[in-house]
Amino acid sequence: MGNTTESKGFFSFFKDLLDSGVETNQSSTPVNKFSKTQESIDKSNLLSRDFSWMKFNMRVLDQVTNPSLNIFEKLKFLAITASNLDEFFTVRVGSLYNYIDFNKERVDYSGLREGQFRKTLLATINSFYEERNRIYREELKPAFQKNGFQIIKYEDLNKEQLKEVEEYFDYTIYPMLTPMLCDHTHAFPILLAKNLILGVVSTENQTTLFPENEENKKLSFVQIPSNLPKFYTFEKEDCVIFLPIEQIVRNQIQKLYRNVNIESIDLFRILRNGDFSIEENDDMDADFVDEVKEKIKSRKVGRVVSMVVENNPSPWMMQIVQKKWEIDKYNIYINHELIDYTRVWQIVNHPEFKVELPSQKPSIYPVNLNRENMNNIFEAIRENDILLHHPYNTFEPVVQLVEKAADDPNVLSIKLTIYRLAKNSRITAALLRAAENGKHVSALFEIKARFDEENNIKEAEKLQKAGCFVIYGIGWLKTHTKLMLIVRKEGPKVVQYAHMASGNYNEDTSKLYTDVGLLTANPDYTHDISEFFNVITGHSQPGHYKNLITSPKDMRLALINLIQNEARNAQEGKPAGICIKINSLEDKKTIEELYKASQEGVKIELIIRGICCLRPGRLGLSENIKVRSIVGNYLEHARIFYFHNDGHPRVFGGSADLMVRSFDKRIESLFEFVNPDIKQQLIYILKMNLADNVNAYELQENGEYHKVGKSGAVINIHDHFFDVNPDEFKTARLFIPEEVIAS
Repeated sequence: MGNTTESKGFFSFFKDLLDSGVETNQSSTPVNKFSKTQESIDKSNLLSRDFSWMKFNMRVLDQVTNPSLNIFEKLKFLAITASNLDEFFTVRVGSLYNYIDFNKERVDYSGLREGQFRKTLLATINSFYEERNRIYREELKPAFQKNGFQIIKYEDLNKEQLKEVEEYFDYTIYPMLTPMLCDHTHAFPILLAKNLILGVVSTENQTTLFPENEENKKLSFVQIPSNLPKFYTFEKEDCVIFLPIEQIVRNQIQKLYRNVNIESIDLFRILRNGDFSIEENDDMDADFVDEVKEKIKSRKVGRVVSMVVENNPSPWMMQIVQKKWEIDKYNIYINHELIDYTRVWQIVNHPEFKVELPSQKPSIYPVNLNRENMNNIFEAIRENDILLHHPYNTFEPVVQLVEKAADDPNVLSIKLTIYRLAKNSRITAALLRAAENGKHVSALFEIKARFDEENNIKEAEKLQKAGCFVIYGIGWLKTHTKLMLIVRKEGPKVVQYAHMASGNYNEDTSKLYTDVGLLTANPDYTHDISEFFNVITGHSQPGHYKNLITSPKDMRLALINLIQNEARNAQEGKPAGICIKINSLEDKKTIEELYKASQEGVKIELIIRGICCLRPGRLGLSENIKVRSIVGNYLEHARIFYFHNDGHPRVFGGSADLMVRSFDKRIESLFEFVNPDIKQQLIYILKMNLADNVNAYELQENGEYHKVGKSGAVINIHDHFFDVNPDEFKTARLFIPEEVIAS
């Protein structure tokens, strides 16, 4: 992968795939169905959400070939691509099968119907697998030994090591294994998603009973428990040796099959549909939590959407599982290397190598806040609004605000929304303490936060038992907004303090995700948030917020109005511009308004980490729109919306992306930044995001991404924001020519 373009692997594979699929139709006339598919994709003014996501994961894979990273950093990104793809199969491919399995129509933004889309998408994923395997085989494996470790095969073990692993199998692994036979007297077993599984084809040790007949064959499965390490390790003086755990099981498996001939042993791994929705109904109290719990259980038996298997598996076994799971060649992926790349976290996190990952620079305190005035954080917030830019600014002010509120006798109540929490959350510990101290605590736990449902239910029940007022989400809507309100008695007055953010109340991810948050005592904000909490905890319906935009009611229309205002300004010859930094852009109505604004001459800069369904740079449609994605050491999670407004910028932040789900299926909030100094900080953040030439990729009109070349000074925002000079904020401008700024 060069410095100026993204790896040819994924994109050339995809193009070759689309250009090579010649079939014969009923009239024997050769037709190139994949070329027609590509023609449909190219013709559309919108880019497919799922293809766009695949290109995002390719940008993550691109980090694996970055020559400036060491082998352990590269393995980290390799593992991230694997966990990303697991979730994509579980959710997005699972969702697609919800249409296919129930004969429901679905037309993708690419113009493809559900059947052809499935084949094209799954074939594209296969190309991704092949490219990732190539990178692992040709670029990573050769560097293992010189970096102090090896991944070996069972046959490479010496006598001493063989004895050690045999004992480990006999005393640790063997008691945990359960062969599961599949025949006319045994129901087909439920195999768990993400587990490593050995499919064993065996025959009875009887030559007289169907000696050459398939009726003598038996198929059974041995699941390798997920709580076993993925590698068995040997510590040598100059090297750490990793042996894949399945190789121990495979080579000792005869102990599970006494007096039975084993014909074949094939390693595979499956993924199941984990996409579910909660239906709206009139009884959403205790039944609601029970329904979520049942839905979580259903993931274990969801339809199989993917099977990764070793090379040359038993055709007989494959015929059986394909029929049972109703999958075909498109769902099956051959892996010549490690079947599950998430396992390399065990190498990355090994005590011997943890030091090889770059240590994070120390987070700095934000403007207007330091260690000294942290002791009286309420006073610091009263004096000035405080912008937090994580991970560059420490998350401690937020955590300590909750902790101090829990113990402060003057604090009357704490209200907040919770979407995802750290495993040993100081936030929930503080809320428990606050309840014990007699304060009113209201917590809206979103128990439909995907894959965090169980943890959120457990934490919510813990708070409820302590006397907190707990709300389990708002029925069929997912509460994604990030808001907190603290009410404090100060002399004869009651003062409210608020935190509004793009990120979760999660101390762990605050060190890995870039987010922005605001600490404020501005009565306009706190009144809005107080009203908003009344909406989500009761039945209030306020007609207007001063600085808050919420969904599902108002957000799409409010943002469209802001876009249209820029278009009108451009029509009238006034300066106009839009700069938006988000995770994903998929909402068709918003995209159409951005296209219209572009056609009126509005300059539009979009910074979108992941999915982007807007096609930039198309003549007559979007030639004034540029899209870039930043993928690097931190996961870009902040949402910032800038509208030039004839030289009087309006800047918003909050929890929402430009997605249909954000506008129609979630409770979200955006808030306007009114403090001029903070507004300048945010403009500076956007300006530097547009200047980054280390982590940035630019989306082309054809849907591909090109790596931004390093011309001029090297700007890596994932380093830069740790050392930023606050004086630079003052001069930051967007959509104003440099010569005008200089004058």
